[in-house]
Amino acid sequence: MKKIVLATKNKNKLKEINSLFKSLLDIDVVLPDSDIDVEETGETFLENASLKASETAKKMHLPSLADDSGLCVDALNGRPGVYSSRYEKDDDSRINKLLSELKDKDNRSAHFCCAMALSDENGNIFFTAEGRCFGEIINEKKGSNGFGYDPVFFIPELGKTLAEISMDEKNKISHRSKALSQVIDFLKTKA
Repeated sequence: MKKIVLATKNKNKLKEINSLFKSLLDIDVVLPDSDIDVEETGETFLENASLKASETAKKMHLPSLADDSGLCVDALNGRPGVYSSRYEKDDDSRINKLLSELKDKDNRSAHFCCAMALSDENGNIFFTAEGRCFGEIINEKKGSNGFGYDPVFFIPELGKTLAEISMDEKNKISHRSKALSQVIDFLKTKA
């Protein structure tokens, strides 16, 4: 079985991606065996994903997959964007800051974006993908599933926030699942 290093410390992300890769591609996705900290200096999600994939591959001498994702709010000119996870110290503070900034805004449209990058064992990026999930920001948190901005990210077609739907439902519509399906389709052609 081939191996790809997932450039993350998030074990839940590993579990989610590994189940798809093993069943569809006969590829084992593993976490780095050492603490690899890549500074996210890119101005776009794709630049950050590429930095993480390339650096992880070089240090592990294995192909690497990385993602970078975040929330882009139209009325805030795309903020928090690449700073989504660094917008404030924790999820509640980030949501409160976001809602405060949107207090006098009528336009609540937003989208989550996920960029993924695949690197060979030498750090050369050979495939990238991007997925988006569109919705709007509501004024109060609803639901207890998910994480981050999910409780205030409302999907009009579902009539629910991302925090009100199951993980299976989320995996069908999320920005990460859309990007990941492109990666899987690409790797199927290379197998």
